[in-house]
Amino acid sequence: MPFTYQYPRAALTVDCVVFGFDEEELKVLLIQRGLEPFKGKWALPGGFVRVDETLDDAARRELEEEAGLKNVFLEQLYTFGALHRDPRERVVSVAYYALVKLAAHETKAATDAADARWFPLSKIPKLAFDHAEILAAALARLKGKVRYEPIGFELLPPKFTLSQLQHLYEAALETNFDKRNFRKKVLSFSLLIPLKEKQMAGRHRPAQLFRFDADKYGKLKKKGFNFEL
Repeated sequence: MPFTYQYPRAALTVDCVVFGFDEEELKVLLIQRGLEPFKGKWALPGGFVRVDETLDDAARRELEEEAGLKNVFLEQLYTFGALHRDPRERVVSVAYYALVKLAAHETKAATDAADARWFPLSKIPKLAFDHAEILAAALARLKGKVRYEPIGFELLPPKFTLSQLQHLYEAALETNFDKRNFRKKVLSFSLLIPLKEKQMAGRHRPAQLFRFDADKYGKLKKKGFNFEL
């Protein structure tokens, strides 16, 4: 005999903070809402969780449906459950943050999103719902995590220069690193594979290209290796 709950239940949604890096600054992917509430306003990609899918599956589905993103680094962030965060009904949202290689993913608005666009962190418009709070939490998580886990490589192209790597960490942490000390530190981990390729950069000398050795990092991590910048 089916069991029926006697108490009203809150709706469940997922919201995703998607970070990208264009070699100069961090950006966040926002969608323009095509439906009420907040029609025409900018918001984080997300939506309601279906009864037959997991939270992770819902987050990945919404990223694909609303922004055309597939196969991205995705990690659960926090649960937001203020009583009146959604004017429609009682809604609890599980937030995620994602890291995207900008050159590898073409964004496009779909389903109930009127537009999808990358915004620099310095130029974020007023966001719908409590999405400004969610974005702030995701940025704080990113700043903390890039210091002790090499997730920053998820934002870089497969082949990158040490200057690109330094610019990424400076943008994520909002600080400046001494060039010589930064390079000495990252090379000391022995996680970068030098390639037989160089990148031309204007009138400057060609820069050595590297690749992150994810397999080696995975093996070292099991042995207690500590990545810290």
